[in-house]
Amino acid sequence: MNAINPEDAARWKALECRDAAARFVYAVRSTGIYCRPSCKARRARPENIAFYATGAEAERAGFRPCRRCRPEEPARPASSLALECCRRIEAALEAGEPVPPLAELARASNLSRFHFQRLFRGATGMTPRAYASACRAGRARRELAGGAAVTEAIYGAGYGSPRSFYEQAALGMTPRRFRKGGEDETIRFATGRCSLGAFLVAATEAGICAVSLGDDAEALERELRERFTRARLIGADAEFEALIARVTRLIEAPGQAVDLPLDIRGTLFQHRVWQALREIPAGETVNYSGIAARIGAPRACRAVARACAENTLAVVVPCHRVVRTDGALSGYRWGVARKRALLDRESGG
Repeated sequence: MNAINPEDAARWKALECRDAAARFVYAVRSTGIYCRPSCKARRARPENIAFYATGAEAERAGFRPCRRCRPEEPARPASSLALECCRRIEAALEAGEPVPPLAELARASNLSRFHFQRLFRGATGMTPRAYASACRAGRARRELAGGAAVTEAIYGAGYGSPRSFYEQAALGMTPRRFRKGGEDETIRFATGRCSLGAFLVAATEAGICAVSLGDDAEALERELRERFTRARLIGADAEFEALIARVTRLIEAPGQAVDLPLDIRGTLFQHRVWQALREIPAGETVNYSGIAARIGAPRACRAVARACAENTLAVVVPCHRVVRTDGALSGYRWGVARKRALLDRESGG
């Protein structure tokens, strides 16, 4: 094997891992063809490979473009490839067909599985599998909201069994109640002011189902009504006022122990995440990968982040104690400034 020119070391590395982001072409002397580094064609012998900055340079040297990877055509942006794959996933679910596996999606994009998944996650923030799950859950919600029978909605959305539906689709209530917009549910609620702005507390007979923070109490109430479109929402009574006072004290001093009746709603995975959050001691922070490791799913960092974002019990389920790997504050459903204030209070700052 010929010695590798040091100037081409980066290109050889990109070629070895079929890097779709690389912006050069390589030509094969034995075939007279030039390709993109991401081409799935069988790799030629190193001594037969030459690198060129552009396809035009390769053609001037007498090479012709590969018919498989079409290097003479403009490279498609990641967003375009991801969008096309999203449409394929949606079409399969709509037709009641199996979602194309990762290998098939990658092959259609002329990328390796690793690079395709990295590209897709970079463009959408989730894996193809997670995107398919979100599509299924969204379809189930639409079917239920339209009055479809629970079983019909579950199987119509592509779930293999009711159990898989209950594990993956977060409705915030039972499917039958969701279908009726919470019609059979009575929820007491009240809004108020605290040092962090407006807040709302809502509870069912089982316990607190929402603690929200914001700038506008009316906006918080609208959000609650949109979540439970047909539930019977009633104002606070004397007993509920006492519960509100306890929540207010928790907001003002988030380091104290939580001993409140809760009605926490979500998927089994979300419950595992939220329970792990409640086990983080006040004054301490954990990153998303740390939470993923605690629940026995070390590769589910993004799913953990989504579970934190979907938490509806501010402070009670302390998702404000989760930070990025570098310690920086990431997004918070109720505003990063409030997240910083809560952490400062817990650390005595």
